[in-house]
Amino acid sequence: MPSLHFDNSFLRELPGDPSDAPGPREVPGACYSRVMPTPVVAPRLLAHSAEMAAALGFDAGDLSGDAFAQVFGGNALLPGMQPWAANYGGHQFGVWAGQLGDGRAISLGEAITASGERRELQLKGAGPTPYSRGADGRAVLRSSIREFLCSEAMHHLGIPTTRALCLVGTGEAVVRDLLYDGHPRAEPGAIVCRVAPSFIRFGNFELPAARGDTALLRQLVDFTIRRDFPQLAGQGETLYGDWFGDICARTARMVAGWMRVGFVHGVMNTDNMSILGLTLDYGPYGWVDDYDPDWTPNTTDAQRRRYRYGQQPNVAWWNLSRLAAALAPLFGDIAPLQAGLDRYAAVYAESDRVDIAAKLGLATCRDEDVGLMQSLQALLQEAEVDMTLWFRGLADFDPARPALEPLYEAFYDASKRHAHETAFADWLARYAARLADDPLPVAARQARMRCANPRYVLRNYLAQQAIERAEQGDCAGIHELLDVLRHPYDEQPDREAYARKRPDWARHKPGCSMLSCSS
Repeated sequence: MPSLHFDNSFLRELPGDPSDAPGPREVPGACYSRVMPTPVVAPRLLAHSAEMAAALGFDAGDLSGDAFAQVFGGNALLPGMQPWAANYGGHQFGVWAGQLGDGRAISLGEAITASGERRELQLKGAGPTPYSRGADGRAVLRSSIREFLCSEAMHHLGIPTTRALCLVGTGEAVVRDLLYDGHPRAEPGAIVCRVAPSFIRFGNFELPAARGDTALLRQLVDFTIRRDFPQLAGQGETLYGDWFGDICARTARMVAGWMRVGFVHGVMNTDNMSILGLTLDYGPYGWVDDYDPDWTPNTTDAQRRRYRYGQQPNVAWWNLSRLAAALAPLFGDIAPLQAGLDRYAAVYAESDRVDIAAKLGLATCRDEDVGLMQSLQALLQEAEVDMTLWFRGLADFDPARPALEPLYEAFYDASKRHAHETAFADWLARYAARLADDPLPVAARQARMRCANPRYVLRNYLAQQAIERAEQGDCAGIHELLDVLRHPYDEQPDREAYARKRPDWARHKPGCSMLSCSS
């Protein structure tokens, strides 16, 4: 095992919980509680990210040894690790929920890599903390596989995200009610080691603000800027305003990335929003199959659909407005906070236009191109067309022969395709005329589109197939899928099975259509 250097600044520079009392409780005036992972019976490494392991200095020998599984299964610590659970609050489904905190996540420490980068290592599913609110602090294999795979998939898609170092089976069972329908069952347990420069989230600032603890709020803001935003200069409210504006811009670029590839977070509560603009907390997420801006993967959100795909940009703005309200006690004039929110809108709009141009293979996005994309999206929804297959296939479109036939594969319903064939023909004719007026050569257009429109995404049914194999003791499906997702924009001719649209059997199957927060 490598001798990692840990610099646990979060513990060193911020106030902690003075109590070590067991059980869930309110923790005032503190940013964290020290807590040890709960040991498990038989930790076993099931999968790992080769890139993340190498970045942290682990080699093949480390990964194959029992000591690695012992540490990242929560049974042992490396020198310098000082486990803790963070204290934060949040708005859940638009309602203030009070103190939440790391209920099943325990950070081991802040490792400094050989390249000088700070990487916080965090175990998800490592046992109860003071913030577990009566739960067991554990996680099941299915949700752990989903988080492990999606963390790495998003990274390789080029979307800001927390990473995953490894997936460890615990050898213990965890009881969960998958659909919240009164039928709990025992499932295999697992732990994911998540990695990020910081796991600080909007809710870390909301909690002291809600409690009227302005001194702690200011201390946390100053710490966060100093450690995680060293590029910012200035002081006082000017610095705070620049910092908030940077958070807004990062969030805008992250959400634009989600929209580009069809990712739906599923539970965009403020406690799930990273201060660094990283995709955080992979719970009931999903990937759009047939294009539908009203689709949500979260069974808990099935009625209101607050976190549906098409609503994500607006929800991100709302969440930022809650963060702005929490930070307001640090400002004499809220104008800088409003400027930050305005910056979110501007950066998102610009990012969206860049993505429209890239997805359609245009040199730039003109005003009329926004309408061109919107009219296409309306057709895709009405005709039940696969988002990923359509945009990937559009790269091979021949404007000299604007036919729909080469894109037939993307349609889920032949009768709907037939009913909308004339409308698609009209749109393709408009698109062909637009391409004729664009300066990009054919090869450059196709290359641009293939870099923006992935061939492979983590469709829910693919993840579910890997989960079902792993629950039977076969982890090969995880490894195969992870390897495919490392190269989402490449053709990978021998892996076409991973690029197919959702099969009919997966349309309503649990895990393949909608998911609960149960993990």
